[in-house]
Amino acid sequence: MEHSYVSQAVQFLFAGLSTGSIYALVALGFNIIYNVNLLVNLAQGEFVMLGALTMISLYSRGLPLGLAFGVTTLVVGVVGILFDRLAIRPLKRPSIMLMILLTLGASTFFKGLALVAWGKDPYTAPTFSKTQSISVLNATFSTQTLWVIGTLIVVYVLLQLFLDRTIVGKAMKACSENPRAAGLMGINVKRYIMISFFLSGAIGAVGGMVVSPISFMVYDEGTMLGLKGFASAVLGGVGSYPGAVVGGLVLGLLESFSTGYISSIFKDILAFLALLIILILKPSGLLRRRED
Repeated sequence: MEHSYVSQAVQFLFAGLSTGSIYALVALGFNIIYNVNLLVNLAQGEFVMLGALTMISLYSRGLPLGLAFGVTTLVVGVVGILFDRLAIRPLKRPSIMLMILLTLGASTFFKGLALVAWGKDPYTAPTFSKTQSISVLNATFSTQTLWVIGTLIVVYVLLQLFLDRTIVGKAMKACSENPRAAGLMGINVKRYIMISFFLSGAIGAVGGMVVSPISFMVYDEGTMLGLKGFASAVLGGVGSYPGAVVGGLVLGLLESFSTGYISSIFKDILAFLALLIILILKPSGLLRRRED
């Protein structure tokens, strides 16, 4: 009995870490744009959906999985750039509410395009490893779960190295701290806003691609992923990259264990209830944005 309990707990643990890793990747994309442009991009979940469906389409047309992964990352990153250039940049001193409504409209637009391109059918991708499953303490789960968790670790480390060690990353951080001062110092703020949209789109696409072998992807799947990613960003502290990771993992674990030990009916309720409690007790989130 105790042995079965342990195996169940391990099963829920890895399921929660996998789901939470996707939420964390979405939250990282939110924070990249927010830090540079103070924009809450409600279309972030659609980058995840576009990434998954684009890679699946390229793979089904004969591209090797690795090449399809790389091409998709670039394509969705460019979609992010086009979103900035065509929808965000033309606005002259827009209000925060207008920008939020604009991203909400963009979310609907991307879903419409996906519906036309892929229809309502669910799609899935092949696993990234030949070994389909792995067992730990009698708990069996897909090896793709490890790819999802590992991808979050790699993306987070690379993002921090990019921001801390490269000239472009440091310029983006300067724009996030004080755009006006950065502009006066000769930094082209609009260029780095564009780069933030590219990175946000690319990271969202990566999240969609790594989860597509273990979760069906449909044209409207990005909406809920975007909401959970936004909740993770707020939970961890808006603007904090470590907070995005912590918030995503906490949310994923809450969903997994509540589904396993209570009921799937309460999965979303408990997750967002925890978010409300944390925000009441600590409005800045679990981790404050780091001051550099």
